[in-house]
Amino acid sequence: MPDVGAPGAGAAETFVGVLGGVGPLATVLFMERVVRLTDAARDQDHVDMGLQHATVPDRTAFVLGRSVDDPGPVLAADARRLAGAGAAFLVLPCNTAHAFAGAIAGATSIPLLSAVDVTVSAVLSSDAWTGCLSGSRPEAVGLLATEGTIESGVYVDAFSARGIKALVPDVVGQATVTSLIYDGVKAGRGSDLTALEGVVANLRLRGAGAIVLGCTELSVAAAATPPGLLPDVVLVDALDELARATVLRAGRRLRADGQHSPMRRRPPGP
Repeated sequence: MPDVGAPGAGAAETFVGVLGGVGPLATVLFMERVVRLTDAARDQDHVDMGLQHATVPDRTAFVLGRSVDDPGPVLAADARRLAGAGAAFLVLPCNTAHAFAGAIAGATSIPLLSAVDVTVSAVLSSDAWTGCLSGSRPEAVGLLATEGTIESGVYVDAFSARGIKALVPDVVGQATVTSLIYDGVKAGRGSDLTALEGVVANLRLRGAGAIVLGCTELSVAAAATPPGLLPDVVLVDALDELARATVLRAGRRLRADGQHSPMRRRPPGP
């Protein structure tokens, strides 16, 4: 993915269809990131975007067979609604919901910019692993995500296809991740990543060269995390990567301070 984009013809008319509300706070953070990453001097230089549909059925509950309420038709209907509103492309600020990408694709010809694809590309980026960070591209990454995302295989399969193993937390670690997502962020309790220090340490011990935040609620928690909590961990945030790709796909330029992925760098060696 290129670091900067040049506004193309008709860029001012580009409308981004956001399949949002999944979850609500993560969608708001995604849209804020798009605004903050855009090189704009006035309102009209920003990206037109929208939809916040918080009542979409729980994606993980359906994937795991704990609910019969299928989010697929609801997301498909939202995609058609956004297409009718003139969306040039769609974005989905929910990693688990990418398990329903087929339903979305079947509902409209409007393309979906995949958070999974842009996140995997960020890990593979030579810019990230040569010059910015010491060492070579990781052979394995740690995946922090919902049980639904893990069960669906959207990230595990995407990384495997590119020769990278996706490591997931053990049962106890996943319970901690799930609690942070549902009992913390989704419940509005303002959680940060402090509770995941041990989970991250275990993934790194097992060989993860980077940690992927594969849930946009974890992106919300990361934004509230005190600086220096994980100083030696390379974090790849799916929400950040999707926001950056959205700015470029919409024909806008990235701000100078937003041209590169905000991965946390390893400290220099002795």
